[in-house]
Amino acid sequence: MKPLIQVQNYSFTYMGTSRPAARNVNLEIGEGEIVILAGPSGCGKSTVLKSLNGLIPHLYSGSREGTVIVDGHDVAETQVSEVAKKVGFVFQNPENQIFMFSVERDVAFALENLGFPRDEIRRRVDWALDLMGIQRLARQAPHELSDGQRQRVAIAGVLAMTPKVLILDEPTSLLDPLTARELVLLVKRLHDELGITVLVVEHRLDLLAGIASRIIVMDRGTVAMDGSPREVLARKEALTIGVGVPTVTRLYGLLTDHGLNLGQAPLRMEELAEAVNRLVP
Repeated sequence: MKPLIQVQNYSFTYMGTSRPAARNVNLEIGEGEIVILAGPSGCGKSTVLKSLNGLIPHLYSGSREGTVIVDGHDVAETQVSEVAKKVGFVFQNPENQIFMFSVERDVAFALENLGFPRDEIRRRVDWALDLMGIQRLARQAPHELSDGQRQRVAIAGVLAMTPKVLILDEPTSLLDPLTARELVLLVKRLHDELGITVLVVEHRLDLLAGIASRIIVMDRGTVAMDGSPREVLARKEALTIGVGVPTVTRLYGLLTDHGLNLGQAPLRMEELAEAVNRLVP
């Protein structure tokens, strides 16, 4: 699998601080992966995200070592406007990036700023709205929408730029359980239909672990674990670090500690039930 993102020996210390927010980070993310970036608050996740979309070092000052490469381009040497065409970033609170008076104008905003032709803007806006299932909301004001609808508008605005990487910063944090599950299914569909690489920062791993190819866990500025969801979540270090290990995986750990051979770690309760039933004579 060709690496789309390469972070090599990367460290960053914000101006006015003495402790690196990211310390000797090395990771690669291939084209078409869905990757969860997990870890406790202050572990360096946000710094890595800002380094991927160019906010660091272009808008945040500090000392930097190593390189961040996206689609073959060194982010530090590429204009933020160019990086935005490759890396789409959806904030935790969609209200932070939705500010126009109608949904369709908001989705068109970045395209207009970059000087795309009017016909191309219309085509991309219609495509993104249709893809997100919000065409009927095109003329509505964003403040009239639900949290889930605003989240879809924010994603549509990013997708209209046709990026290769979609970054979602805790996308389910403001959503009720049903809407959060709908969002996860939407992310999976976008990945399957567009082949887009998805990087998600999320604490509710019970929702996303089932669709992810990898989980990268950060702790105190470094990459502490990197592997498949089943491998990472089954390790006791995940709980020690403070990762939101799903209840089913915790239960699996307790049962295996008591001598039950249940095979690979489950990501869904149905998988655990099947493993336990296989042990019943």
